[in-house]
Amino acid sequence: MERSEYDKLDRVEDQMWWFAAGHRNLLMLSQHRVSLEANDRPILDAGCGTGGFLARLATWYPDRTLLGLDSDQQACRRATAKSARPICAGSVNALPFPDGVFAVIFSADVLCHRNVDEQGALRQFRRCLAESGWLILNLPAYRWMLSGYDTAVHNTRRYTSTTLARLLKATGFRLIYSTYWNSLLFPFMVMSRKLFSPGGVRVTGGVALHPLPVDAVGRAATALETILLRAGLRFPFGGSVLAIAAKEDATDG
Repeated sequence: MERSEYDKLDRVEDQMWWFAAGHRNLLMLSQHRVSLEANDRPILDAGCGTGGFLARLATWYPDRTLLGLDSDQQACRRATAKSARPICAGSVNALPFPDGVFAVIFSADVLCHRNVDEQGALRQFRRCLAESGWLILNLPAYRWMLSGYDTAVHNTRRYTSTTLARLLKATGFRLIYSTYWNSLLFPFMVMSRKLFSPGGVRVTGGVALHPLPVDAVGRAATALETILLRAGLRFPFGGSVLAIAAKEDATDG
């Protein structure tokens, strides 16, 4: 991302409802959909940005070895300060780690970036995962939803659950679970990005805090969604896609 977007991300990721919901859903999946007890290897946040999610991981897994990776040196420094965990400067296109070292790799909104080779990055994730390891992804949904926000943060791809499943299979993974989320607010997302932004391409400044009433609605809607996801419901559409994948010879727990 642009340095200015990292600056904004560092300021807002601990306050904005969307980040709170995304982090909560990733952590919920790690506790309810995968089995970590038999694998005490490290956990990687691949594309950790300024460290908001890694800091949340540290509170949920205080006894696990956690690492972050980001391509931006300044983001790495901020992530180190925020998470108190070691951060490696590097690219997901060529992970600087040995084979089979990680129990879990989280990657939130990284494969969609213009400088990422999505198939190459997934093959790197597979190489660095242990045989019983898990890949947990969050990605923006629907190519037709590309907008000024995506332009600002250098997103060039958005996904459906079907295209993501095909991509994972092509790179040696087996899809274990997927669902959309940010579904209750999705109609408003469509209106704000497509109807009120002519052509859906106007740059609107990337990440930013919303007014308090909007933030409150966002938190309430996504909190309800997390409860429903935890109970086993899968949403058929939404602004983002969540997925868990394993190597072909791994079990789904």
